[in-house]
Amino acid sequence: MKVKSTLAKPFANIIYNKIKKEMASALKDQEAILQYLLKTAKNTQFGKDHHFDTIKNYDDYKQTVPIRDYEALKPYIEKIKEGKEHILWKGKPLYFAKTSGTTSGAKYIPISKESISNHIDTARNALLCYIAQSKNANFTNGNMIFLSGSPALDRIANIPTGRLSGIVNHHVPSYLRTNQLPKFETNCIDDWETKLDKIVEETIDKNMTLISGIPPWVQMYFDRLTEKTGKKIIDLFPNFSVLVYGGVNFEPYKQKLFDSIGKEIDSIELFPASEGFFAFQDSQTEKGMLLNTNSGIFFEFIPTEEIGKDKPKRLSLKEVTLGENYALIINNNAGLWGYDIGDTIKFVNLNPYRIIVSGRTKHFISAFGEHVIGEEVDFSIAEAAKKFNTKIIEYTVAPVVERGNGKSYHEWFIEFEKQPENLPAFAKEIDNQLRKKNVYYDDLIAGNILQQLKIRPIQKDGFINYMKSIGKLGGQNKLPRLGNDRKVAEGLSPFIEK
Repeated sequence: MKVKSTLAKPFANIIYNKIKKEMASALKDQEAILQYLLKTAKNTQFGKDHHFDTIKNYDDYKQTVPIRDYEALKPYIEKIKEGKEHILWKGKPLYFAKTSGTTSGAKYIPISKESISNHIDTARNALLCYIAQSKNANFTNGNMIFLSGSPALDRIANIPTGRLSGIVNHHVPSYLRTNQLPKFETNCIDDWETKLDKIVEETIDKNMTLISGIPPWVQMYFDRLTEKTGKKIIDLFPNFSVLVYGGVNFEPYKQKLFDSIGKEIDSIELFPASEGFFAFQDSQTEKGMLLNTNSGIFFEFIPTEEIGKDKPKRLSLKEVTLGENYALIINNNAGLWGYDIGDTIKFVNLNPYRIIVSGRTKHFISAFGEHVIGEEVDFSIAEAAKKFNTKIIEYTVAPVVERGNGKSYHEWFIEFEKQPENLPAFAKEIDNQLRKKNVYYDDLIAGNILQQLKIRPIQKDGFINYMKSIGKLGGQNKLPRLGNDRKVAEGLSPFIEK
């Protein structure tokens, strides 16, 4: 008898029923979390600086605590790094999650003993919801792989510090530890390609049943396995039944991943970040991810047209509407207050509250007033790929601003598995789809301000080599899909097909 799968099913039902109750109490839970956060942190330096003891409700809170990004929060973080206590949250953080910044260099995100369960339990709950709904618990009997960053941790002010995925690796439940691959020593390898070769060596003859990671790095793992064996993934791992992913939109990678596998299998989408685990796919039949409304995070939402204003309009969960893009703002039990995580989301259901990630607040193109976002380009290229029966490995988009009499345009850098026979027609189809999704872009094309987008095919493994050249190959690193400048475009120039 398979003990793990047998025990998993009743436990999954218990957790799933609990989550269904929380769906109905989401608004009440959010109000309670805000009060708990304010009460717990009122004697911290941040709480005193912002008069937490006088705040009675959300309206008071908005007046007292401004929206911040990491740069604005950094002075408080620096005090914690100096060894001081009770700064953003009571005591000292349990961990610092170290993540790449843009203007800030490395960012150090506090994780407290109260907030660590948000990261651990949410990942568990996503799997248990899947088991409860699908009745498939067989994957718990096999080997599972989590393509992640190194679990090796440094110390800052005696606080263990490292990548979030590495921190979480230390908290894998003991009942799953025996199933987990790769080995701890392999996970500690810094060089991604060396690590990947070792992962392939360790897993190639195992009973792999669940594979988890950011889609481009999962694809790279699949490619290495196929190069070594000449087989589809399902022929290597006949019991592989669950793909868990997050970090980027799945749609552009979906067809190639499933082709590599050899068939379509169940997948579970997650929305984790160093700042918190915000949402997870709770259903195989309903669109979107369930917002994590009872896990120590109080959420706020800023309509995207308000982003960048001194005093943007801020909404609580009860004020949101379907279909509008919002910047996601969090307040959590690790001491992040009015914190802009940089992602935009859209509600696809309000009962329960389910979302999709629609883009990044800093990843867009609006060089000409079009404000094209990630969701729109992902949709457009996916529709074109479907129509032309082609597979996309990776892509990114940047503006080209022509001087003088030349017309400006969007430049798409695309690595194809097999390039469409009629590339101009493929470009035209992407352009048409984007015009349908974005009225401003449509107006600029119709008004002869912009010309149709142009495609620059990228050579095989060009994006991998680009990421390697900037020291961001593998792990949790993601390629920006959109840029309002040409930094990524210029970096890709050596990898354009001649």
